Amino acid sequence: MYKITDRCVKCGACDSECPNGAIVEKEKQFDIDYYKCVECGNCYDVCPNSAIDEA
Repeated sequence: MYKITDRCVKCGACDSECPNGAIVEKEKQFDIDYYKCVECGNCYDVCPNSAIDEA
C-alpha cells in the first residue's frame, strides 16, 4: 500500500502514471483512492519529491 505524504507539491507526475486513475487531487496535495489502487508502484517510482511512501 502506498501513501502520499505532506511532501507532495501537486506536480501531477504520479497522476499521469497511474493506470487505474487512483490518484485524486485534494486541496493541498494529491491522495490515493485505495479502492482503485492496484499497488503497481508507478506513482512511487516517478515522484520527484519522494512524497509517496510505502505504508
